[in-house]
Amino acid sequence: MATCAQPRHLCLAGSAGAVALATGRAASAEGPGRSGPLQDETLGVVSVPSQWRGVQGLRGETKSCQTARVATAEASAQTRRRADAEVQTEAAVPAGPPPASQHDGPRLAAFLQRVEAMVIRELNKNWQSHAFDGFEVNWMEQQETVTCLHTLGYPAAQGRGLHVTSVSWNSTGSVVACAYGRLDDGDWSTLKSFVCAWNLDRRGLNPRQPSAVVEVPSAVMCLAFHPTQPSYIAGGLYSGEVLVWDTGRPEDPLLWRTGLTDDTHTDPVYQVVWLPEPRHSHRYQVLSVATDGKVLLWQAAGPGQLQLTGGFALVVQQLPRNTKLKKPHRGETEVGTTAVAFSSFDPGLFVLGTEGGFPLKCSLAAEEAAATRTPSSVPLRAPAQFTFSPHGGPIHSVSCSPFHRNLFLSAGTDGHVHLYSMLQAQPLSSLQLSRKYLFAVRWSPVRPLVFAAASGEGDVQLFDLQKSSQKPTVSVKQTQDESPVYCLEFNQHQTQLLAAGDAKGVVKIWQLSTEFSEQGPREAEDLEGLAVEVAA
Repeated sequence: MATCAQPRHLCLAGSAGAVALATGRAASAEGPGRSGPLQDETLGVVSVPSQWRGVQGLRGETKSCQTARVATAEASAQTRRRADAEVQTEAAVPAGPPPASQHDGPRLAAFLQRVEAMVIRELNKNWQSHAFDGFEVNWMEQQETVTCLHTLGYPAAQGRGLHVTSVSWNSTGSVVACAYGRLDDGDWSTLKSFVCAWNLDRRGLNPRQPSAVVEVPSAVMCLAFHPTQPSYIAGGLYSGEVLVWDTGRPEDPLLWRTGLTDDTHTDPVYQVVWLPEPRHSHRYQVLSVATDGKVLLWQAAGPGQLQLTGGFALVVQQLPRNTKLKKPHRGETEVGTTAVAFSSFDPGLFVLGTEGGFPLKCSLAAEEAAATRTPSSVPLRAPAQFTFSPHGGPIHSVSCSPFHRNLFLSAGTDGHVHLYSMLQAQPLSSLQLSRKYLFAVRWSPVRPLVFAAASGEGDVQLFDLQKSSQKPTVSVKQTQDESPVYCLEFNQHQTQLLAAGDAKGVVKIWQLSTEFSEQGPREAEDLEGLAVEVAA
């Protein structure tokens, strides 16, 4: 039995678990009180190591791999705030016949008959009243003082010492343009100058950077915007040329020019005006005046060319002799013109200011030939019809009243403003505004009794003849060093604005107080009464 037990134990050898099992069973077989011939025998443990694991361990290989770096990012999103709203309409009411009238017809008729005469009498009284004549509702905020809104300038022109010789507002009233030149002594025919424009309604306005700049080969003495084309500007040069630019074409702004021909002015052009053509009111021609004694009419003809279509020449021998004038120098025949203004009531009537200091009443319909030897491709006519008493020096500016057909103003180097009537040679009034020159005068476009003047002492003076006929109502300082103010213009559309240019190359935009931009009742009648009273 022992022999059989050994193979059994061998079957379990080689395992620690088998040893424990054999030992446990032997112990259980020899339990207490157990006897018998068969006994378990504990032999030594036989261990058989695994050859397979050793072989596999020798053949084992260690390998690894690595992926590219994985980029990660965090992001968040947030929805917009939402709101829900509900509305509920009222229940529709079916349309039905209108309710029957509840008024008492006979009693209403009796009432109307009783008050008819009284109502008609009051309506007649209101119809004849002048209490609200000239009154217009103004929704703008009241302005108590005259303030400076903008100070504009072009550094390239100011660095050359150029003056602002002329200013003009365009047909929309939002753009102001200025001419740079020189008004002091010297030959400025080859002086490079500029025409600059600023759009005051543009957001982010830079007062030192114009919205349009045109370089000009000669000093620009005057300019004027087209009445209907907001970007067209006519200008007169020191060289005698007249040019028209389109600021809407910054690459090539020049539209037309007169060129230097026998028809061109031989002296500086001091004013240009746009006039409707006689048979085409929607087409315009340019009128120019210069100190060579000629007033010329130009019209666009072909690409880039202004052609002379008509003109006038002022000769001393053909001036009306209704007033005594200074005797001209020997050999002097031409009358140099320095300014022009057209009547608001008669488009063919205009006033000229002259170097001799006397204003001239003239007509576009004049037919008398001018006694001049100046060469011209068209016949020149003599326009003067009436001569007014002179200033003490040359006239720089004239302005016709937009509210009275016979009244006009003139300003000159004697520091006086004269108020004239077309019906008499002597001025109705003479106001000394400056100890130096006066360079510009303009009637207000909205106040019949208000005008503004630019002085050689650096002031812009505002007159209200309803308050005083001898001293300015308001005087504002344009330049601190008393440099001259050379030009000014009211804005026809934004009537609270006034532009003025000076010898420092600066254009200032003044916002007028309400008293200068709103017409009072019966003001036109007061202007008529003032003219009659002063004349008497």
